[in-house]
Amino acid sequence: MKVQSYLCFEGRTEEALKFYEKAIGAKVGMLMRFKDAPEGTCTPGTEDKIMHAAFRVGDTEIMASDGRMQPPAKFSGISLALSAKTEAEAKQFFDGLADGGQVHMPLARTFFSPSFGMVGDRFGITWMVMAEPKS
Repeated sequence: MKVQSYLCFEGRTEEALKFYEKAIGAKVGMLMRFKDAPEGTCTPGTEDKIMHAAFRVGDTEIMASDGRMQPPAKFSGISLALSAKTEAEAKQFFDGLADGGQVHMPLARTFFSPSFGMVGDRFGITWMVMAEPKS
């Protein structure tokens, strides 16, 4: 059994996928548009919106959709944790996610990580970015 994150960007999924490719090296796998659904099930005007997508960040698969296209997307009460191998990589990811977003806690040394910070990206998703502790 496994649990996966499924994010509804309410009409901004394509933009989000391109952003995550650039910011954190995400790799888009499966992508299905509403026009790919059986005939008669697509609401006019939504043909090119994304019904379902799956993308990978490292070893993790995240699923996404344009949902019911009722902006703004609301991601309150959740955060995605992103572990980087090095402090430099953590900074690269953090800065990428912060582009157009809001820093909640700048990257800093903590008792559990040499570099930890929290950032809300331009889509409203909060990310907790941390470098793995050195052994």
